[in-house]
Amino acid sequence: MTARPTITVDEPEPEKAPAGAPWVRTRLRAMPAAAVLTALLALVTAFLAAALPLSADRGADRALRGYLADAGEDATSLHVGAPGRRGNEIATLDSVAKLLTEQIGAELPLAPGGPVYGTGGVHWQGLGDPGLSAPDGVPPELTLLYLHEAEKHVRVTQGQWPTGRPQEGEPWPIVLAEATAKTLNVRLGQVLHSGPDARDTGRTPRVRVAGLFTTDPKDPFWIGHGCALKACQTVTRVPPYDMYWQAGALVSPDYVQAVSAWGAGSMDFWRLPVSTEVLRADRLAETSSSLATVTSGPVAAALVSESRRADLRVESQLRSLIDSARARQTAATTLTAVGPAGAAGVAAVVLCLAAALAADRRTAELRLLRARGGSAGGLARRLLAEGAVTVLPAAVLGATTALLAFPTYRHTTALVAAVTVTLLAWLAFPVRALLALRPPKHGGRRRLMAELLVLAATVAAVTQARRRGVTPVGEGIDPLLVAAPLLLALSGAVLLARLQPLLIGLPARWTARRSGAMAFLGLARAARGGPGGRPSVLPLLALLLAVGCAAFGSTALTGVTTERLAAARYQVGADATVRALTPGTLPDGFAETAARLPGVRTAVPVRTEDDVTMTSENGGSARVAVVAADPAPYAEVAQVAGRGTFDPALLGPARDGVVPALVSPSLPQGDYRIYLPGGMLRIHTVGTVGISPAVLGSSVPIVQIAAVEGTEAPNGWLATGPVDEAALHALVERSFPKPDADAPPDLQRPGHSLHTSAATVRELGEDPLQAAAERTFWAAVGTTALYAVLAVLLTLVRAVPERAALLARLRTMGLLPRQGLALVLAESLPPVLLAAAGGAGVAVAAVLLLGPAVDLGPLVGAAVEPGLRLLAGPVAVQALGLAALATLAVLAEAAVTARRQITTELRAGDQ
Repeated sequence: MTARPTITVDEPEPEKAPAGAPWVRTRLRAMPAAAVLTALLALVTAFLAAALPLSADRGADRALRGYLADAGEDATSLHVGAPGRRGNEIATLDSVAKLLTEQIGAELPLAPGGPVYGTGGVHWQGLGDPGLSAPDGVPPELTLLYLHEAEKHVRVTQGQWPTGRPQEGEPWPIVLAEATAKTLNVRLGQVLHSGPDARDTGRTPRVRVAGLFTTDPKDPFWIGHGCALKACQTVTRVPPYDMYWQAGALVSPDYVQAVSAWGAGSMDFWRLPVSTEVLRADRLAETSSSLATVTSGPVAAALVSESRRADLRVESQLRSLIDSARARQTAATTLTAVGPAGAAGVAAVVLCLAAALAADRRTAELRLLRARGGSAGGLARRLLAEGAVTVLPAAVLGATTALLAFPTYRHTTALVAAVTVTLLAWLAFPVRALLALRPPKHGGRRRLMAELLVLAATVAAVTQARRRGVTPVGEGIDPLLVAAPLLLALSGAVLLARLQPLLIGLPARWTARRSGAMAFLGLARAARGGPGGRPSVLPLLALLLAVGCAAFGSTALTGVTTERLAAARYQVGADATVRALTPGTLPDGFAETAARLPGVRTAVPVRTEDDVTMTSENGGSARVAVVAADPAPYAEVAQVAGRGTFDPALLGPARDGVVPALVSPSLPQGDYRIYLPGGMLRIHTVGTVGISPAVLGSSVPIVQIAAVEGTEAPNGWLATGPVDEAALHALVERSFPKPDADAPPDLQRPGHSLHTSAATVRELGEDPLQAAAERTFWAAVGTTALYAVLAVLLTLVRAVPERAALLARLRTMGLLPRQGLALVLAESLPPVLLAAAGGAGVAVAAVLLLGPAVDLGPLVGAAVEPGLRLLAGPVAVQALGLAALATLAVLAEAAVTARRQITTELRAGDQ
């Protein structure tokens, strides 16, 4: 059998399919505008997320340094003192200075200008030489002072700096400041004797003015030694309070033993200035702990041991300043952190809305890819690759720009915020897109459980904040007080989303019975809210967060202003006070003229006597302060100032020569006699008053009566209202006698004192710590408002396809363009206005619920009652302002896009 031949056919190899175009490049080319907007949103949000904490840190550091600089270098220095020792004084001073620098410098940063040290006399010695300046007949007093390297900080203008060994029996050479010599009437070469007797007995300590010098009074070297540069004006401690001079004189190292001999003992001192420029606001607790270690801890014990001086003491006001700064910073940062927290929440909502918008636009495309066999994992990788190309570089650029624009030592918070924003902007779209591809499920129960969880968390946070009360001072930012307003806003958004169909449905049913279909149709669509008839929580949350957080923080800051004015009025005693010093009464006609000044509401002249003898019927006596004034206006002033509110009807006219009086609660009720400079008055107590506007800081009981015959002319004037400060100052300068122009400036005594609550408010408000926190808060509020408007625009853009289809259908039935615009506004505006009202409600709830846990005292600058009062103004301003911005955004979007959407839909056909 013949084998059949085998025929081999060479089959051509199958051709390889051409490689497809890269996914990322194709998508970016297909939608360049969306890619650019996504990158821009990521860049701006990452920049702001990093910039806000960086700016806050820089502001806190600058504020701390400004606060300490205002206190002065003397208050921010460490002061070390110990009784002086005889023998080898200079070497002892130098060795202790070296020890202090080494030990304290290891704990605290010391300024390069220190230490400043030396020794001074314990007691001042009176100078009995004739011809010296004695304004009230009291001779001047002198003390001797040795300062290490003082010769390097002075310029000797007459005589010379004393050197050489002291000679037995010779007066000790000193150098005086030229200003001191001029004030005391001392000449070069004059010998000065201590004690009232200027005779040279050989036993009286003597000094000789060997030189006169000048120096820069602003040189920090002289801090705490002002009397060595210029004679100091002092008043005797007992009546009649005569004025006299005290001055310091410098000695050279060769004559340091004269300090102890002249001053009946000496006190060694060392001042170590701390470098406040390197202190940081985030390390105040550590700085306070280091100061405690130095002043009363292990370092202080080591200094005593190594210096072998058991009486060595280290003191400083810096620790109290640091603790005060911590308290103020904590209070300010906690309240103002609500603004940045709200901004972060609204920014997160905007990123989620942007992701939802992108997912809506590409759902059909992604479903087609899934139908053709694409896996969910493959789609996720491609969507992540798209975000990596657009979001990641933009976010990195934004964060890097913030780090370069706001350099600071602390980057952790900024980097965490920037990374969080970057991850949210990158992952939000892929997650939202993949969720949209899942089969639709009824998620009503899960949504209800999530909403109940949010409400439970809000109730727990608010309850805990109210139960705990005010945060302890220095504990840092209170996370509970910051998170509670955010939770209230989230709960408000959840409730508002549930109630929106009902709240907007009511006016929709009302418009159904009216003529015209546009209002009803728009309100009906607004009541439906979103897919499935359920309004979305995210747009509502953005507006509620923006209004609620801004209004809560604004209410707190406005409350600070209100409480500060109340504290200023309490300190001053009124809105304006004028008191006569010399002479002891107001000038003729002053009270009447001052009452007519612009801004004066109520004015009253008063007579106060600070030291009056009062006797009772049983023979007892007491020292009291007496206030005599017209009862009606004085009661009004007392009510405004918050000092001793009383019923003016109690202080009626005298009966049978007995004057009704209000007295301090420490005095028993009854009849008394008071002995005024104008004569004796019999009084009968008709009530009590604890404090009085005209008597500030008195330690004796108060007697308050009406101005009657027997009381002298008024020596004070009190007024309420926004008094014109410039006009009041001008009137006072014209009315009161001028000081003696021929007298030295230090002897020119003012004839009056003038205080206003406005000036006190400015003093209390000059707090760099609070100002920095307020700037951060308002910057965050502005950012929040812009993101809230962006959230409104994104919500409107999401509804564009459905709305365009509806408008196109209605256009075919004769819809006019203005009717289409009215329909868009009727659908878009009600949810915006409802959300603004809901934000105001959230702010009111936050103030009422969280107010007791807020302490405004550190921000006010004075002690005030804890708690935050509800103020309608800040809430209304924030709600109406954001509602106006959102309304403008709605109008702009409707006017710009409505007609173009209709035209596009009509050309493309009904989808």
